[in-house]
Amino acid sequence: MQRRLVLGCGSPVRGTIKRLAEWPGELTVVGECDRDALGTGIGGVNLTQAAPDDADAYPSRADLVFVGSDDDEMNAAAATAARSRYPNAELIAYVGLDADEAVRDRIGSVTDRIVDAERALHDRFRDLTIGLGASRLQRLFAALRQIDGRLAVVMHDNPDPDAIASALALSRVAAAVGVDADPCYFGEISHQENRALVNLLGLDLVELDEAEDISTYGGVALVDHSRPGVNDGLPEETDVDIVIDHHPPRAPVSAHFVDLRRDVGSTSTLLAEYLRRAGIDPDESLATALLFGIRIDTNDFSREVSAVDFEAAAWLLEHADLSLLDRVESPSMTSAVVETLARAIRNRDVRGDALASNVGAITDRDALAQAADRLLNMEGVRIAVVYGFKDGTVYVSGRARGTDVDLGETLRDALDAIGSAGGHADMAGAQIPLGILAEADEDSDAELATIVTDVIAGRFFETLDDATTLLDVGDEGTEWTYESPFESLEK
Repeated sequence: MQRRLVLGCGSPVRGTIKRLAEWPGELTVVGECDRDALGTGIGGVNLTQAAPDDADAYPSRADLVFVGSDDDEMNAAAATAARSRYPNAELIAYVGLDADEAVRDRIGSVTDRIVDAERALHDRFRDLTIGLGASRLQRLFAALRQIDGRLAVVMHDNPDPDAIASALALSRVAAAVGVDADPCYFGEISHQENRALVNLLGLDLVELDEAEDISTYGGVALVDHSRPGVNDGLPEETDVDIVIDHHPPRAPVSAHFVDLRRDVGSTSTLLAEYLRRAGIDPDESLATALLFGIRIDTNDFSREVSAVDFEAAAWLLEHADLSLLDRVESPSMTSAVVETLARAIRNRDVRGDALASNVGAITDRDALAQAADRLLNMEGVRIAVVYGFKDGTVYVSGRARGTDVDLGETLRDALDAIGSAGGHADMAGAQIPLGILAEADEDSDAELATIVTDVIAGRFFETLDDATTLLDVGDEGTEWTYESPFESLEK
């Protein structure tokens, strides 16, 4: 058991005391303060009210000593007394901005490390003003300050954890510069994990019913997608102020501020970086949501993960509620998901190591992604694509693992000309309008399912033969015009 001792109750150590109290082991504080001064919610601390340099008040043993009063002379005396009392302990001391060189030398001569307020201030100023990350933060702040009115932070339709957390985080960054913002979405939150995230964390999101709803806002930001009218309910001509996304764009992106980084595993990672650079500590619910967003989009740090994702997660761990995260990650499976999975297994078409399955009419489009995840675990399957139709649209969800095929590019090449498709090498999706067949009555569902299979599976398997591993965005300037392929099938 580690025995830790804090000498002093100054402002430099109050946050540290709270953190140390959460660790296993024994914690003692010696200082001229009462328990209320340590802050609320701190338990398991042995408090001795005495001067920090009063060695007689020290416990008999200490493995780690942190000296942190507001008085630098006192810190020098306490550090000297602690080193004499505990010659083998690790000794760390705080040095304030006003400490003179003599005091700094006295503290440095007896400690293993010092926490230097002046150096920390200089390092913080450097982080805020120098380098690419600092430049991005400055430009984001400038874009936010130009917004006249309330900001709508729009997620993609039926948002996933990465989009939800990113919208919450950007709203928090906006608040830091005096801009009120709402995390907004079109569609519905139907995936059980996503609903659990919103409900358990008590997240306050704004559901937009119509495109006209956006006219009440003074600005628009897009997170986890980059173009208005593509996978959201906004008009295509919507003026966008801010775009932050980690998906490779298929066409030019226009906004006052754009941050598109395809080498990062999640948009939540980018927002966590902005929070950290701006010195904004996320509250527990925001940190938990961001950590969940990173874990979901990187498949628990096994898919398209970067060093930046690990750094963001490590920082968020200090603020997140991990027990609550476990509850979010383990919701019950709905009957709609079970039914969709059963149909996906029953209707599967396997060619080599690729599987495609039409599940027909659906009530929960998020069930497609969950079915694709499950089918990818079938023996011999390395690519799984599941699709179904709802409200006049065919929705496609795909997963890949252990293959040289870039699934995102494959679905783009196969389906982007007749709808909207994209994603990553191992996780992608698409939406295709049904056209005139959307008017078909219930008696024609079987015929409709056959036609959808012919179009979607036919294009997918044909394109798969020529798929490559290149993620090339060279066609960004291409504008696609098309008619729904289903309309030509009208009798």
